Amino acid sequence: MLNLFGRPSGPMCDGVSRRQFLRVGSLGMLSLPQLLRAQESSPAGQSSSHKAVINIFLGGGPPHQDMWDIKEDAPAEIRGEFKSIATRVDGIRIGECFPRIAQIMNKCAIIRSVVGCSGDHDGFQCMTGWHRNELRDLGGRPSMGAVLSKLQGPVDRGVPPFVGLSGPTSHRPWSESGPAGFLGPGFNPFKPDGPGMANLTLNGVSIEQLDDRRQLLKGLDTLKREIDQSGMLEGMDAFTERALGVLTSSKLLDALDLSKEPASVRDRYGDGKPYQFQYDGAPTVNDQLLVARRLVEAGVRCVTLSYGRWDSHGANFDLVRDHGAKLDQCFSALIEDLDQRGMLDDVTVIAWGEFGRTPRINPSAGRDHWPTVSSAILAGGGIRGGQVVGATNRLGEHASQRPVHMQEIFSTLYHNVGIDPGSVTISDPTGRPQFLVDHREPIQELV
Repeated sequence: MLNLFGRPSGPMCDGVSRRQFLRVGSLGMLSLPQLLRAQESSPAGQSSSHKAVINIFLGGGPPHQDMWDIKEDAPAEIRGEFKSIATRVDGIRIGECFPRIAQIMNKCAIIRSVVGCSGDHDGFQCMTGWHRNELRDLGGRPSMGAVLSKLQGPVDRGVPPFVGLSGPTSHRPWSESGPAGFLGPGFNPFKPDGPGMANLTLNGVSIEQLDDRRQLLKGLDTLKREIDQSGMLEGMDAFTERALGVLTSSKLLDALDLSKEPASVRDRYGDGKPYQFQYDGAPTVNDQLLVARRLVEAGVRCVTLSYGRWDSHGANFDLVRDHGAKLDQCFSALIEDLDQRGMLDDVTVIAWGEFGRTPRINPSAGRDHWPTVSSAILAGGGIRGGQVVGATNRLGEHASQRPVHMQEIFSTLYHNVGIDPGSVTISDPTGRPQFLVDHREPIQELV
């Protein structure tokens, strides 16, 4: 957990409390050096421009037949309460809760036939493309953000290439930001989580204290002696200095500071409040989509976040009216914002969940888990928008045309950032090369 503030718990020799220092360490001194050391060995180094992915996880399993795949001809116990609306693209209709997305449908692509879902109630598959048990004895499969960190490294040395914005949820798997897996902790996401990003405020620790490397290292001497007798931290000061660069980087901190955006832009995205139907999941964090755009501008290659709690066993239609309207606002704002800034061709945006929901409505006006088929919406990254890929049968039970495996979507995402999933491998801890996905062909309709 990243936290840069806290009450003192006994001062160290430089006046900074050990608790404060350890909390700073959790963000930079102990985890960021691992990130930076890993990035140092990545082949790409620094570059002036980059491709990126913003991965919006709709945790809980969004109902495909109430969003992008309305079944108006189905019986009432299947059809539900929503009607479809026309979009800017002739012949494509989507759910009535998404009028703004309908107006930018020419820039978006909908996949109505996503298959391969494991049925697990978490974000692992939407972050990695793999089932959680794959290569578990070696540490597990790495997420796309970790892979990009490994293969492409940082765009800017003061900005982590992989940022996970998902805050903690009571059902913890819904806050999955994307594991490093067998690549090791050096490729875990940078997580500036906390209310309003407030834990990046250096309360009680001045920039001057952080910038004074010698003073900090002096304060660390006792801590080093206490926790390390094996030389594990030997040579770490160079990476610590780099970590301080990240902590004090105006580029990173500015990206996380939404007060630097005009009020008109913030209003366009909205804040997703009041939070409804959250329970044990994520809130509707509209403002995090704006943070994601700012982070990509600053140099981040992959941003992940968890949006809403879509596990609609009851009151499904009330939930979709609330979550859907808010997602409609921020998703459309993000796509238009990226387009206006000339970034849309370089940044792929995807919103999807871990599975779909049952065609038949239950007695609580809800829909239950349905891993047989689900859906996704994508935009940007050079994909051909204005189309629907795949279809389900009349009741929305299964893919009737062009099933699209989750890994094909990852192949497309990798393709969009310039990585060939058909040839590129990464080595596992045994030295064996591992392909990024088994389904290595991108979705040809999109690329």
